[in-house]
Amino acid sequence: MGFRAVVITVSDRGARGEREDGSGPEIAGILLATGMEIVGHQIIPDEKELIRRFLIEWSDGGKTDLILTTGGTGVSPRDVTPDATREVIEREIPGMAEAMRHQSLTVTPHAMISRAMAGIRGRTLIINLPGSPKGARENLSVILPALVHAIEKIKGDEKECAS
Repeated sequence: MGFRAVVITVSDRGARGEREDGSGPEIAGILLATGMEIVGHQIIPDEKELIRRFLIEWSDGGKTDLILTTGGTGVSPRDVTPDATREVIEREIPGMAEAMRHQSLTVTPHAMISRAMAGIRGRTLIINLPGSPKGARENLSVILPALVHAIEKIKGDEKECAS
């Protein structure tokens, strides 16, 4: 693929060292297996301004093609990842989040309370994934077939889309 990706784990306990990050390495492993280069992995607390700052830093200036966040997508008071994402993206891609929720609903009814979103800032695709390794893996597997095409189009590829 040749694309550069960043994984941002959003977890208060993970940032304090009280919990091992299982979802970040899981996501990175999947991306590496597809040929993407992991250019960064951060573990940060559930703080909206901090999430916003990292999303902006990694997406601006052509540092990365894809940012995947993991964690903070639910309805708990500290779950603010989608809110921070919404504030920094320029265009939303609702179909990706819809596809993830649709597939997850076949596994658990709790999927309907996911607030995960996907969107574009500049030429970077930003996608929110659940915080559990299993949920992150399942959600990423749903969108993985469309990632390359999406990133190519975001980068300005003008080839016709295959039917």
